[in-house]
Amino acid sequence: MRAVVFVGPSVPPDAVRAIVADRVETRPPVRRGDIQALYADGGAPPTHIGIIDGQFFQGLSISPKEILAVMDEHRARVYGAASMGALRAAELHPWGMIGVGDIFEMYRSGRVDADDEVAITYDEDTMRALCEPMVNMRVAFDAAVARGVVPAHVGALAVRTAKRLYFPDRTYRRVLDELAGAIPGDDHARLSGFLQGEDVPDAKRADGVALLDLMLADLRAQA
Repeated sequence: MRAVVFVGPSVPPDAVRAIVADRVETRPPVRRGDIQALYADGGAPPTHIGIIDGQFFQGLSISPKEILAVMDEHRARVYGAASMGALRAAELHPWGMIGVGDIFEMYRSGRVDADDEVAITYDEDTMRALCEPMVNMRVAFDAAVARGVVPAHVGALAVRTAKRLYFPDRTYRRVLDELAGAIPGDDHARLSGFLQGEDVPDAKRADGVALLDLMLADLRAQA
């Protein structure tokens, strides 16, 4: 069996290595043609393929047809989560693509439907994200309300404020700047403290880790 995962800014490289060690090959964010190239690189045909990150605007995005072809022609198990993987899995789960995590469920349920919800800009050398994905912000603002940091109407305003921004401009600092004067000062201070704390959710990372864990579990079960 051969397993490959396409991953970039959603899960830091050191975290990926700690989870998969040498059991899963890692590749940078997927783009059009990358999956088919796996079957022409001289190695064993991949049996398990994970898609976490993919290119949206930096290059041509992987198409649903490419994934369907791999599942049909090569009988590969294809998993999707967190970013491009969640988007494609929501489209293709009726045909056998395995969706993982909360972001996949957000797309599958129709709660979100736009590409910009997971799109970000990132440093291609370090894979460090340069902005915050909208889905992470939704989950974080929901958590702030659920934990009593701010009332529901403030959380909803924060989501609307973030959504109005062009995706490369989405950062928690930018949203907080936009909210200054629009919400009570004590709410602003509590929300700022929450977003700078260690407990702020990172939905993309959590879902990417869940995909890696599931791939490893399937590999062990089929060994």
